[in-house]
Amino acid sequence: MLFGKPKGILGLDIGTSTIKMVELEESKKKGYQLKNFGMSVLPKETIVNGVLKNASALVSAITNLTDNLKTKTKSVATAVSGHPVIIKKINIPTMSAKELSESIQWEAEQYIPFDLEEVNIDFQILGANEANPEQMDVLLVAAKKSLINEYADVISEAGLETAIVDIDSFALENAYEINYPDEESPVVALVDLGGSVININVLKEGKSTFTRDVFMGGNKLSEEIQKQMAVSEEEAEMLKLGGELENIDYGRLDGIIHDICLQLAVEVQRSLDLHAASTTEEEVGKIYISGGTSRIRGIRDLIAERVGVPVEYLDVFRTVKYDEALFDSEYIKEINPVAAVGLGLALRKLGD
Repeated sequence: MLFGKPKGILGLDIGTSTIKMVELEESKKKGYQLKNFGMSVLPKETIVNGVLKNASALVSAITNLTDNLKTKTKSVATAVSGHPVIIKKINIPTMSAKELSESIQWEAEQYIPFDLEEVNIDFQILGANEANPEQMDVLLVAAKKSLINEYADVISEAGLETAIVDIDSFALENAYEINYPDEESPVVALVDLGGSVININVLKEGKSTFTRDVFMGGNKLSEEIQKQMAVSEEEAEMLKLGGELENIDYGRLDGIIHDICLQLAVEVQRSLDLHAASTTEEEVGKIYISGGTSRIRGIRDLIAERVGVPVEYLDVFRTVKYDEALFDSEYIKEINPVAAVGLGLALRKLGD
């Protein structure tokens, strides 16, 4: 049990290509303000499909970030996603949260393909089921203990302490909620386009009703550019984000970018088609995109074209303030797409 004034927490977003660290300050007068932000590139295949393959590389990256940011905060909120995480919306007879916490193991057994001894389970009651008022909708979440322990060990080795383990999609939801309290569309989709995973979270009136992880991302584009244009890894990354090099056939490059971005847009469309097929409720009215891959030119328009709804960039500094003497507006513009999950984690409180 924690006593006294709640202390700050570091949001640590561990992606497959980079890690991001976010620290916020909260005051009654100013609300949330950015205190610290840092990003570090991970060696290739440090993490594959959410599974940690190179712990020492991750320890080094976290240690370097905390040293550079000179933060005194030691408590961390981090998130997991990928194959070792199961998120399911289930319908069960209406009961209290206390009753459900006592019977959740039995309910979970029917939906989780792992041995229950191997997982940590949590749930959130979403409310009455629209088709059957005697039933309620529940969001069931399970993550493998081995994955959580591996991340906690790495964070501990880097001199920090894991206080909260969240899910990437829900951290994204936190970042959205704090910045868009005035959203008019009743159903929105949050789509975080990462290096190797697309996290999708559909919200109805602020509650998550559908989540999906798609194992594809911007790394696929880098690999195609490297292979087809015969350039180095670094050059491929630069060309992907609009950089220029001598002796490049830009017509061919544009074709490669279009083809891969179209594949990613089709995956988003498929996921939202799955959502539409699984519900009688309203369809998604707006999509907010974030993540490093959202910076690739043309991807927003392709998603809008495929899905047929407006697509906007998620602005995580819409209500979260920053000191312009510490962070200039160009830097904020640059980090905005990649800061969403880390900022959502930094909004968590000790004791949550």
